Amino acid sequence: MQIHDISMQISPDMPVYKGREEKRPRFKTVATHQDGSAHETEITLNLHTGTHLDAPLHMLAEGSDISYLDGKELIAPCQVFDLTSVEDKITAADLVDLELKPNHYYLLKTRNSVPDFLNKHPEEFIYLAESGAEVIAAANPIGVGIDSLGIERVQPEHPTHKTLLGNGIIIIEGLRLYEIEAGDYKLILAPLKIAGVEGSPARAFLLEEDNQ
Repeated sequence: MQIHDISMQISPDMPVYKGREEKRPRFKTVATHQDGSAHETEITLNLHTGTHLDAPLHMLAEGSDISYLDGKELIAPCQVFDLTSVEDKITAADLVDLELKPNHYYLLKTRNSVPDFLNKHPEEFIYLAESGAEVIAAANPIGVGIDSLGIERVQPEHPTHKTLLGNGIIIIEGLRLYEIEAGDYKLILAPLKIAGVEGSPARAFLLEEDNQ
């Protein structure tokens, strides 16, 4: 069995949503071995930094917070789809020929995963359009993930988020899929257990059977 870590590394110089400095994580050393017995660091981190999950509360005023996840959704079958030919947004037409299996996660691999693409093009990332979200919602997945830091970027009123979250579909953003081939996997998600909030940073892994 092969294990693929598809999470972003958290650092002050990492890609952040649309390159906005206020979303950049900040590290502060509060103790060192020179002035005490241990090394300790504080981190200031927006919950939507790097690889993270969106809960319904993120976009729906009456939506559930991240604690609605009860664990069974965090280890599940997964399909990775290669959409690296898409140049702007993923629409229904880009998904129509895909075999979307129900009760799976769908991970959308785009040119966002190309090393340094998000740093060079922070406001031009590939995103999932409303029409694409409608196709995905109709297929009854557990969740959908994408390799951008937002699943949409230029749609007033956030219809992609609302279509997915309103149908109980988990959203994962900030995946790293450059070295991952299209196919079937098992996805393992490990979000932080934070009370009362609209999302959570997460570690994400794909398990690939050796005989796949």
